Amino acid sequence: MLTTAEKVLFLKGIDLFSALAGEDLAEIAVIAEEIERDAGETLVVEGEPGDTLYFVLDGRVRVHRGDQPVAELGAREVFGEMALLDPAPRSASVSALTDVTLLAIGREDFDDIMRDRPEVAIGVIKVLVRRLRAAIAAASAPPRPSRA
Repeated sequence: MLTTAEKVLFLKGIDLFSALAGEDLAEIAVIAEEIERDAGETLVVEGEPGDTLYFVLDGRVRVHRGDQPVAELGAREVFGEMALLDPAPRSASVSALTDVTLLAIGREDFDDIMRDRPEVAIGVIKVLVRRLRAAIAAASAPPRPSRA
């Protein structure tokens, strides 16, 4: 288990929170729950309601729609941010590729953080825009020639 100070150091290295002062990060660290999951375990299920933001502390996860991979995420990467802003069902599933340790923050706690610290909302928007741009680039890229 990480101490609050270790969580603060971890959170400071994440884009979402990089602009926050240490005392603000300490408040977030206190509400962030540390979770451990085994390789192969499903963490988030596409189509189900979501209300939690996850930060990968250690290990790797795979974001996928059905059997189609969307992304692989590792340490200091985030998933579940859309579920905090929109109560629509999860847009993808996430599974642990390795044993994984996560920090989790629920919607209600995160709403409180965003109300008190607008810079966190700006951080979420930046993450979403970055992912949207990557998705647009991937969709508009010419198809790769097949190797026969």
